[in-house]
Amino acid sequence: MPATDQERLAREVALARGGDRGALSRALTLIENGALVSTAMSAEWQGAAGHGHRIGLTGAPGAGKSTLASALIGEFLHRDRSIAVLAVDPSSPLTGGAVLGDRVRMSAHADDPRVFIRSMASRGNPGGIAAATGVCALLLAGCHYDIVLIETVGTGQSEVAIVRAADTIIVVVPPGAGDEVQALKAGVLEIAHVLVVSKSDLPAAARTASELSSSLALRAGRRGDVPVVQVSGLTDQGIKALVDALENQRKANADSSLHL
Repeated sequence: MPATDQERLAREVALARGGDRGALSRALTLIENGALVSTAMSAEWQGAAGHGHRIGLTGAPGAGKSTLASALIGEFLHRDRSIAVLAVDPSSPLTGGAVLGDRVRMSAHADDPRVFIRSMASRGNPGGIAAATGVCALLLAGCHYDIVLIETVGTGQSEVAIVRAADTIIVVVPPGAGDEVQALKAGVLEIAHVLVVSKSDLPAAARTASELSSSLALRAGRRGDVPVVQVSGLTDQGIKALVDALENQRKANADSSLHL
């Protein structure tokens, strides 16, 4: 009797957790194609994922997310962390597969054994991620990757589904956003743990950072604690400060869990 998709998934996951990258790719494909993940299997991955940090990277198209992702990979590697990347792209209307975005800079790290990069098709799922993204991110963390970076499609202020897949959310805002900063107040600004002004080598970056900080200052509660970091993915300006902010957020998450 042929194995069911769930049986195949369990077999591939067992190999993947032992370090077989090919098995990990096959397991992710099975999940994307609808293989059922049992409650017991999900709980097992959740237990193994405790040391991992799932980071969502979201923002409008053209904000510089892929360039920033590449710079983050480099800094995490410098800190001796392993990192998996789930890059969610729009789906081709012809094949249903991912319409790959700018992966050229990111792929420069692909030969490093500590890095695993996977593109996923959104398959028309609303909210900037694929339906399977959260489960795939959990599996990657359960396969002992220290960092799981999830880059969303980039659909604007309605893109909030990432909160279900990530522990920490980076919202990337390009300099000179102007009205976009106002729109963000009603959307993804509300889910950000760290706000990033990209392309900080441009003159308008400082003004955009100031506008974001002012918007946060008007908010009560924890929103005032959200750092605003200016970065340049091309020059690596601000990247160390950004990773420091992410590490602080991870520690805050852990401290909150201890007091639940």
